[in-house]
Amino acid sequence: MSNPVPTREETLDLLKAYNTSESLIKHAYAVEGVMRYMAGKYGEDEEVWGIVGLIHDLDYEQFPDQHCIKTEAILRENNWPENLIRAVISHGWGICTDVEPKTKMEMVLFAIDELTGLVATSALVRPSKSVLDMKAKSVKKKWKDKRFAAGVDRSIIQKGADMLGVEIGELITDTIMGMREVAEEIGLKGDA
Repeated sequence: MSNPVPTREETLDLLKAYNTSESLIKHAYAVEGVMRYMAGKYGEDEEVWGIVGLIHDLDYEQFPDQHCIKTEAILRENNWPENLIRAVISHGWGICTDVEPKTKMEMVLFAIDELTGLVATSALVRPSKSVLDMKAKSVKKKWKDKRFAAGVDRSIIQKGADMLGVEIGELITDTIMGMREVAEEIGLKGDA
């Protein structure tokens, strides 16, 4: 028998037990929002996908040099289902793990994790400071400027889009749509 899927409340409690950084928690909410949106698009379980998005960077604040490795151990200690543990650690494929994203959920998490950062940064330089009135076109402009959000690894996003078989523009639009769902929680409601 596999372990039960934790509730969102249990997931959030676990996340906050290891993270106090407001920016990391906002990032977790952004990834959760996009994962829920994408689950709906693909006809998958929005709750499960959202929980995976919410917890994906569990260890990053306290153990950045052991990213994903510590998360795997913590989730095991907390009796998480194996498929969710695998999904979470697969987002570090080629960076800090050798767990290749295979399922749709894993590929989406891999593709959108870095992209949420680029979308958020792009929104913050807009007059409205919001994702609510943002289009993929403005993010694509920023994509080309390697100095803008220089910490965002565009090659990872591109690899994720390729895995999913979607164009970057479509992936950006979906990411914006998912982030709109949580605009207030992530501080990107602005004055749109």
